Amino acid sequence: MTSEAEDIVGLYRRRGLAWARARGERLVEAAWLDRFLRLMPPRPAILDLGCGSGDPIDRYLIDRGCQVTGIDASPDLLALCSSKFPRAVWRVADMRALSLGRAFDGILAWDSFFHLDHDDQRAMFPVFRAHAAPGAALMFTSGPAHGVAIGELEGEPLFHASLGDDEYRALLAGHGFEVVAHAVEDPACGCHTIWLAQLR
Repeated sequence: MTSEAEDIVGLYRRRGLAWARARGERLVEAAWLDRFLRLMPPRPAILDLGCGSGDPIDRYLIDRGCQVTGIDASPDLLALCSSKFPRAVWRVADMRALSLGRAFDGILAWDSFFHLDHDDQRAMFPVFRAHAAPGAALMFTSGPAHGVAIGELEGEPLFHASLGDDEYRALLAGHGFEVVAHAVEDPACGCHTIWLAQLR
């Protein structure tokens, strides 16, 4: 594991509020969030892994009746979530070690899962499965191809990694998920590469 990957939790604890200001509240993800929601019952229980400040994605879900449980490693970001959305559940935790003992109708890892290194991403699929109710939807973002990319957050290196298309498909299938939709660098969604799957 590179030092940048090892520091991802520390980086968001140091710079999370700056990230939240830069992220803002502009929502380009609505069409994909709607596809995600269509796979679930009304008022679904959703687990958001790496929820950040809760804006704009959790706001969109909460406004549509979702019962959100948000997980993030940054106490400062979760304090923002709690102040804005006091009826949702917010927990400081590292997604890699998550064991909540309950299942959710939907699991979301948007712009968070891709900060893990390759081995940690592989190890997340049992975590997804352990928190998935029958028929649960799973949506996450990745890179467009296998590799590593280093960005920047407030002058510090920001780690990103991705597995390849075939490996993500194999990991999903091996843990009982069927791919419903996939887009590589979707121009209508900020050039995100998106995976939407459902537990068979």
